[in-house]
Amino acid sequence: MFFVLPLRPGGAAAVTVKEAEHASSRVVDEQAERVGTRIRELRRSRGLTLVQLAGRTDLSHPFLSQLERGHARPSMVSLDRIAKALGTTQVELIAAGAPGLPDAEAGRADVLRAGEGARNQFPHGEVRLLTRGRRAFDPIEWTGTSSEFGDYFRHPEDEFVHVVGGALLLDLEKDGTVRLDVGDSVYYPGGTAHRWCSPDGSRFHLVVVKQKPLENA
Repeated sequence: MFFVLPLRPGGAAAVTVKEAEHASSRVVDEQAERVGTRIRELRRSRGLTLVQLAGRTDLSHPFLSQLERGHARPSMVSLDRIAKALGTTQVELIAAGAPGLPDAEAGRADVLRAGEGARNQFPHGEVRLLTRGRRAFDPIEWTGTSSEFGDYFRHPEDEFVHVVGGALLLDLEKDGTVRLDVGDSVYYPGGTAHRWCSPDGSRFHLVVVKQKPLENA
């Protein structure tokens, strides 16, 4: 279900109802503000206006404006669209929401406690990065309760998914849909269309390990 926000002349774009409901007239928190600032920096460095970014992402201009000011949080699908349009990744945008490691500690072991790590909260779930700073791969903790499939994700990096809790319906488009339960895992190569949801609306808990883009490794 989509909610279309009014736009200035130049076309319509949609955001989900939940995203519209989670937009506000004030900063959500410091992390949302930092992510929004990073999106704005990247957009301007690419010479794009908000209207042009809206056209590339099929998201509304008002919603993107609220994101850049830290007044809203995007879903992971919306964040994926924005990242692709700006030539970056979801993970890098989420990581912008938290300070990285000091340079002096970049080459040392780093313990991340349960309450730490950059995260993105969105309707029906949350994503948390399980490392800080620049690493060879991106391990991610993903929880959610949505029982409806969203748009497909498709990225050039390989990805590994392990189910820690609950159950998951994984739709691999051409390869069909498979149910994954606790202890199950799947690995798929870059370019594979994929999306997932809960079979019954109960909470699923995943560890997702994503290959680092070659240019950023």
